[in-house]
Amino acid sequence: MTRVSDQARTLYWREMAACKAAGSPDERWRHLERAHIISQPDPWLHTRNHTAMLVLALRQRDRREALGQVIRLIVAAPGSLTGRYPEGNTGRVAAGLMTPMPIPADLAAALSR
Repeated sequence: MTRVSDQARTLYWREMAACKAAGSPDERWRHLERAHIISQPDPWLHTRNHTAMLVLALRQRDRREALGQVIRLIVAAPGSLTGRYPEGNTGRVAAGLMTPMPIPADLAAALSR
């Protein structure tokens, strides 16, 4: 099973805490997206992240995003376990389920240490 490093795990929890403290939904989504990028190799963190995304989508009454998050919840852990996930993907419906994306420079630097 693939796991994230202790440093990546700390970064993930920092992004999740920033999400909770954020003042706007757009800010919350930004932190959840960053946490998603970090969480992809770890089945547990990846699934937790999509759960948080689903909760935010439901709070915003965004049906399209909520449905997309339900689908992602189903495939998150298996994708992490098999290593079949699109690196850098933000985890949102607009990003596409299997679309790789560039990893933000600050996250890439932190994850490569």
